[in-house]
Amino acid sequence: MLKLLLIIVFALLAALMFYVATRPATFRIQRSLRIAAPREKLFAYVADLHNFDAWSPWAPLDPAMRKTHSGAPSGVGAGYEWRGNNKVGHGRMEIVEAVAPERVLIKLDFLKPFEAHNMAEYLLVEAGGETEFTWAMYGPNNFLSKAMGLFFNMDRMVGAQFEQGLVALKTVAERGDA
Repeated sequence: MLKLLLIIVFALLAALMFYVATRPATFRIQRSLRIAAPREKLFAYVADLHNFDAWSPWAPLDPAMRKTHSGAPSGVGAGYEWRGNNKVGHGRMEIVEAVAPERVLIKLDFLKPFEAHNMAEYLLVEAGGETEFTWAMYGPNNFLSKAMGLFFNMDRMVGAQFEQGLVALKTVAERGDA
């Protein structure tokens, strides 16, 4: 009886592992919002990582978070590293492409609590006197990420944080701080 039970448990685990392995190898999460500001103004603002905390959905989660800026003051080569509590973790981002006033591409390295290496992208499209601002994150979906995806809807969780950040960016830009 025990032998049969072990075979069933092993078969179920193998089936689960097979299912996890068949999940997509990459992911993309994105959210967009129209902002009543010219894209040139928004581009200059988001291409300078010194402004990130003003609209980041993570900055309020740890007021004591340590932040370090490095490299260029803005645009390609600008870097931002953070070390915070368990809600924000530890990581680094660096602008690797800045095409004014259309696109900013950022290499995003999460180091804690889970290591992950992704890309973040800001797309700015002129839309009838406003800017359609899109914030996206994409990258590889390793086995652990695929397994976590069975229990957590990452698009909903991270997407909600992006939505919060976009609303904050809209507020800053439309009141003239950006």
